Amino acid sequence: MKYLLLFSLTFVLTSCSETTFKDITDVLLSDPTTSNVLSLEEVAKGLKQALAIGAEVAGNKASQTDGFYKNQMLYIPFPEEAIKVKQTALDFGLSSQVEQFEMTLNRAAEEAAKEAAPIFLEAITSMTIEDAFGILKGGDEAATNYLKKKTTANLTALFAPKVDAAINEVKLTQYWEPLVSKYNTTTILTGAEPINADLEAYITERAISGLFVHIAEEESKIRQNPAARVTDLLQRVFGSMN
Repeated sequence: MKYLLLFSLTFVLTSCSETTFKDITDVLLSDPTTSNVLSLEEVAKGLKQALAIGAEVAGNKASQTDGFYKNQMLYIPFPEEAIKVKQTALDFGLSSQVEQFEMTLNRAAEEAAKEAAPIFLEAITSMTIEDAFGILKGGDEAATNYLKKKTTANLTALFAPKVDAAINEVKLTQYWEPLVSKYNTTTILTGAEPINADLEAYITERAISGLFVHIAEEESKIRQNPAARVTDLLQRVFGSMN
């Protein structure tokens, strides 16, 4: 919630052409609780609040201990392209090392998720009037899809070095290297290709996907449950859709 005031203070009404402005004002929403009409600014600010809440909750949930590891929706399993490494390790009695690796894999994602807030902030504050009405009139995940479109590239660029640092911090490679080394030793006899999965890219993609799972959850709550509209503005803007 600490970002909400900042989002409101940094809101700048986007300039529109006369045609665009008329098109938008033609679909202004009536607030059923009053005789007033919601202004362009109120609608945009309301959407920004909804996105801010969703992004903050997502970051908090995903970055906490076990935010990925004990969440079935976000849990990051052994990399699919290296699943043969897991099976070989299990065959050699290395089940505890496999379990430790998978836990540490998720710990790296939890660490990286702490860094998402500035990227979401930039996308939210740059929202235009047209963006706001598109989200309001869009489907159940319109706000989530807006953030996904606006932030995925920047999140990927930001997360890559953060994931690398997280991998080092949680000592992921000390669990990964013995497993892949054991597998690659067997390839001499089997003729299979040695494996060296890109853990950084894998964790980065899964960490970002996990954040959007939570954002979609929060958007759904705000759209469908009046109790989740925790500010007067959210109640007015989303109440107008009921």
